[in-house]
Amino acid sequence: MAILRTIPVKKVINGIEVKTSESAIVAEKNYTTNGEYSLIIRGVDSCDISLDSKTTDRIKIKAMTKVLVIPDVGKIDEEWDEIDLDKGACIELVCVNKNWYILSSDGLKIW
Repeated sequence: MAILRTIPVKKVINGIEVKTSESAIVAEKNYTTNGEYSLIIRGVDSCDISLDSKTTDRIKIKAMTKVLVIPDVGKIDEEWDEIDLDKGACIELVCVNKNWYILSSDGLKIW
C-alpha cells in the first residue's frame, strides 16, 4: 500500500500554512485529506477518506474502487453523515461554514 504524491507545495487554508501536494494517488484502506487539490483512490478493495477541514477546504476525489467519504465537521450537503462512491465515480467537495457541500459529481456509475 502506498501514497504517491506530486511535487510538494505550500497552501494557506483557513489561515494556516499547509505543506501538501496538488494531487495524490492513494492505495490505503484509510486516508485523511491534507490540502490536496485532487485524490485518485485505487489499488485497494475499498477506502475510507476522512475530510479534514483544518487542512482542506476543497477537494476532488476520483474513485477507482469503492470509497466512503466522511466529513470531520457538519454534514455533506447539510444532510448526510457520509457518502459512498462506487468505482469510476468522481466528486468535488468544498467546506463552507462547517459543512461540506458537493459542487459537482458525475453521478452514479452503472456498468
